[in-house]
Amino acid sequence: MNKIDIAYQDLLKDILENGTRKETRNGQTISVFGRQIRHKMSEGFPLLTTKKMHWKSIVTELLWFLRGDTNIKYLVDNDCHIWIGDCYKKYTEAVYSDGVRYMDDVKEYDEIFSEGMEDAWPIVIPYSKEEFIERIKTDSEFAARWGELGPIYGKQWRSWTRFEDESKEHNEWYIALDGIDQIQNLINDLKMNPDSRRLMVTAWNPGEIEAAVLPPCHYGFQVYTREMSIEERNKWYFDTAYKNPKYKVDWKDYELDQQNVPKRAISLMYNARSQDVPLGTPFNIASYALLLEIFGKMVNMVPDELIANMGDCHIYKNQTEGIKEQLTREPYELPKLVHMKTDDFYRSLSEDISLIFHLDPSDFQIENYNSHPAIKMPLSN
Repeated sequence: MNKIDIAYQDLLKDILENGTRKETRNGQTISVFGRQIRHKMSEGFPLLTTKKMHWKSIVTELLWFLRGDTNIKYLVDNDCHIWIGDCYKKYTEAVYSDGVRYMDDVKEYDEIFSEGMEDAWPIVIPYSKEEFIERIKTDSEFAARWGELGPIYGKQWRSWTRFEDESKEHNEWYIALDGIDQIQNLINDLKMNPDSRRLMVTAWNPGEIEAAVLPPCHYGFQVYTREMSIEERNKWYFDTAYKNPKYKVDWKDYELDQQNVPKRAISLMYNARSQDVPLGTPFNIASYALLLEIFGKMVNMVPDELIANMGDCHIYKNQTEGIKEQLTREPYELPKLVHMKTDDFYRSLSEDISLIFHLDPSDFQIENYNSHPAIKMPLSN
């Protein structure tokens, strides 16, 4: 039974029935505060079926985070348009506010002469969004300047800025050191101290939020592992390796060890301050489920439970018709995730996270994904 679609639909109903109406920076919303969705990964991969999800975009964005990238060129090159709205908005605001400074990066401009004045002042016309995307694809200098989003998720996950007291005694001044790679540290801790209560990654860096195009919505996650029982290990081995009742299903621990059967289960809980529930929440659930799967492969643990902790859960006024349509739909069975890379690759990746650049969106395939049609709903930037 597909419980994740039902839990998601229940959240939508909860917001519509119990939400508070608010005027926000980018439109009217109806919202509730403090909700949670839980999913057992053994029940299937949580890619919602009550509307068609764009799987490649989900994978592309997550790999982009894990690469430590903060420029949209990688996304654009992989036909992922998630961050383009924020990036294009930053571009147009900069051009309109100081057009002369960015004259080389606009579509065209006119020199306007005021009556009685000798000096001309320009009226700039920025590139359209379509032209902007094409320039990002084809012009490396333009992409370097205008495709950059600032210190968002990838930067914080892979290169959190750390400082050291140069004086060591008087706290007079600090020097910046190499960034902290939170992902590599997490993997190392999972292998060396899997029962640690410090298996955390955060994207909420107060000292750099103002420099980012958007503060992180899902601002951190925590990982938890536990030892699996002999019954769980046998079931996993049976379901994964054989699915044939003729095969032995009561292996001893040492026999399972010889087959490299995982000894531990791994769960992930992410925290979000703000959730655009019609668009962002389904995406975040699938993205963190994929991250959990990747971690499981890297440290040879079985993905167990995914938990979404959500603060401000909202629906925009212009999304309500699409939501009403989605609430009429019956869920299908959940699909299955297939990893195309070998276990050996993931073991190497756990030792050197820089090998993430050898992962491609095509390395993650979804099997048996049946869904209702996509629902077009506006994204508020």
